[in-house]
Amino acid sequence: MNNVVSWKERVSYGLSDTASNLVFGLITTYLMYFYTDVYGLSVATVGTLFLVARAIDAFDGPLFGILIDRTNTKWGKSRPYFLWLAVPFSVLAVLTFTTPDLSPAGKVIYAYVTYILVGILYSGINIPITSILPSLTNNSQERTVLGSVRSICGNVGSLVVSVAALPIVSVLGSGNDKKGFFLTMMIFAGIALVMFLITFKNTRERVQSSKGIVRFKDGVKAIKGNIPWFVMIIINLIYFLAFTIRQQTTVYYFNYNLNRSDLVPIVMSLSFVSMISIFFIPTIAKHSGKRNTMALGLGLGIFGQMITGIGAHASNITAVISGTIVVQLGFGFIFGLMSVMLADTVDYGEWKSGVRAQGLLTSASSFAAKFGMGIGGAVSALIMSHAGYTPGSVQSSAALTAIEFNFVWLPAIGFAIAALALCFHHVDKHETQIIRELNKQHHTVDA
Repeated sequence: MNNVVSWKERVSYGLSDTASNLVFGLITTYLMYFYTDVYGLSVATVGTLFLVARAIDAFDGPLFGILIDRTNTKWGKSRPYFLWLAVPFSVLAVLTFTTPDLSPAGKVIYAYVTYILVGILYSGINIPITSILPSLTNNSQERTVLGSVRSICGNVGSLVVSVAALPIVSVLGSGNDKKGFFLTMMIFAGIALVMFLITFKNTRERVQSSKGIVRFKDGVKAIKGNIPWFVMIIINLIYFLAFTIRQQTTVYYFNYNLNRSDLVPIVMSLSFVSMISIFFIPTIAKHSGKRNTMALGLGLGIFGQMITGIGAHASNITAVISGTIVVQLGFGFIFGLMSVMLADTVDYGEWKSGVRAQGLLTSASSFAAKFGMGIGGAVSALIMSHAGYTPGSVQSSAALTAIEFNFVWLPAIGFAIAALALCFHHVDKHETQIIRELNKQHHTVDA
C-alpha cells in the first residue's frame, strides 16, 4: 500500500499549521507583553491567568481527542473540525486582543474569558492537524515528508509573526498599540480562517480502522504499555515549555538586558533558519532514524543556548545572534519530527492493543504542548514578578538576572531533560514490522 500524497494535498495540510501559528503564535509571543505593557494587567495576574488556562486544558484537550475518536462522518474523523471551528476560533482570537474600557477587575475577567475560550477552540482545531496525519497515509517516509511540509508551512506562519507583527502593529496603530494589536490579529485571523477551509477542502483521510467509532475505554488500551507515546508527551511538554519561556522573554531580554530593542525584529526573523534543517529531515531520518535526528535537534538547542549566554556576558552581539541561529536549526529538527513521531505511536498502540485511538493519543500531545506553553508563560512571569520586574522602567539587577535565566538557561535545561527522555523511544527499530502487520488489518479510502 503506497499511499503517496499529492503536493496539492501536502501543502493544503501544511497550511493548517500556518494558520495555527499565525494566530496562536501571535498569542504565545506577544500576549504577555500585550497584557502587561498595553492592557495594563500586572505580571503576577498574567502568570496566574496562564496557569488557570492550562489547568482547563487538562480537560479540553483529551475531550476533543475523545470526540475525534467518536466522530464518524463522510469527511472522516479529524477533517470536519477544520470546517466546524474555523470561524469561532478566528473570532475569539480577535476578541483576545480587543481592549474594552473596563474597570481593573473587569479587565481581568475579560482577559480570563477570552484567553480561556480561545485556548479551548485552539485545542479543537489544532488537535486534528496531528490526529489526521496517521489517516492521510500509512507510508512512513511519506509521513515524514508531510510532517516536514507541515513544519515548513508552520514556520512560515511563525516567521510572519516574528518579522511582521510588531511593524504591522506600529503602522496600523500609529502609536496606539491597543488599536495596532487589534487590527493585526484581525488580519492574521482572517487569513487563518481561509487556510483552515483550504485544508478541509483538499485533504483526505485514507487509512481507517475497520472498527469505526472508538470508545474511550477502548482507546485507553492503546495507551497502556505505549512507552513511545509517554516519551513523546514528555518531550512535547518540555519542548513547548522551554520554547515559550524563550520566545516570550525575547522582547524583555533585548530591551532591558542588552539595550538593543532594535534587534528584536531581526532575532525574531531568524526563525526562518529552522526551515533549513526541516528541509533535510526526510533524508537524515531515512538514514539515521527519527529518534537520532530529533536528538541532534535537542543537542543543537542546548549548544546554541550556551553560545547565547556566553556571548551576552561578553557583550558580543555576534555571538548572541550566532547562538540564536544554532538554536533555530535545532528547533527545525525537533518540531519537524514531533507530529510524525507521535503519529507513529498511534500505529504502535494499535499494534500492541488492537485499538487505533488516534484522537485520544494525539490530543494528549496538544494538551502537553499547551500545558507546556502555559507553564512556561506562568513560570517566566512569576520569576520576573518575584525579581521585581516593573514594566517600562529601568530594571534592577535581580530583574535582569531573572530575564536572563528565563531567556538563556531555563530553555537549555529543558532541552537537556527532553534529550534524556528520548533515550527511551524505540519505535524506529520496530517500524517495518508494525506497518507490515497493520497493513493487513486496515482498509483505505480512495482519494
